[in-house]
Amino acid sequence: MINIYGGEREFGYLSENSDDRVIRMKKGQNYAGYSVGILHIDDVYYPLLPGNVVNAYSYDFPVKMKAVPDLDVQGLLSGDSSLGEPIVRAAVELEKEGIRAISGACGFFGFFQKQVAEAVEVPVSMSSLVQAGWIKTTLKPGQRIGVLTADLASINDRLLESCYIEDPGMLVIKDLRHGPHFSAILEGMGTFNNGEVKKEVTSAVVELVKENNDIGAILLECSDMPPYAAYVQRAVGLPVFDFITMIRWLHYATTQRPYTGHI
Repeated sequence: MINIYGGEREFGYLSENSDDRVIRMKKGQNYAGYSVGILHIDDVYYPLLPGNVVNAYSYDFPVKMKAVPDLDVQGLLSGDSSLGEPIVRAAVELEKEGIRAISGACGFFGFFQKQVAEAVEVPVSMSSLVQAGWIKTTLKPGQRIGVLTADLASINDRLLESCYIEDPGMLVIKDLRHGPHFSAILEGMGTFNNGEVKKEVTSAVVELVKENNDIGAILLECSDMPPYAAYVQRAVGLPVFDFITMIRWLHYATTQRPYTGHI
């Protein structure tokens, strides 16, 4: 039987008691066991640490990576509209391969959030920024979200609207574009001092919180920042959200398992 909402995708946990279950495969699906597909920039040149969105060790479940051909950092930061077609094409390919949810590997994939969501039938969260609306509902009235981004100049009304952020005033944003060590990532230098990048990320969030006493949570926009989320949280004592929290959320929503145990 075709399930009503999932189309031809197979949902359900396969256990040792599933011998008599009829299992189907979506036509065109050449892989299995992947819940989340991640679109990423075709050519980057810097170390991808555990915690980075495109390091597979960041997850305790398998993810399917797909590079978007000819996509570069500067084009994505500017939200170049000509990139919409290859990004959508890559997303459609992931869907055909059986992926159950799609994410991006840079916060500025958010420029194409609505375009990709319109083109596919699976859940889409292209940017860590799409979490902002839900995070805001968890805070006290009047509290705001502190956002650390790679490039403040690229966060504009078009990006926020595409990520369903109707009130930009709920965000307090700081960037690391000109951090002497973090900038090595954006410039694709092929190397960086991990300890110094950790200090820059953590110090920037500490400064943000000290300067804005109404911040109730932190959102790390950049896909290169999750490796430092634990250090940020230790330093400021606040909930910290990032790409990995979002991708885990997508995974668990699309791979529900029956509960077992003693009662």
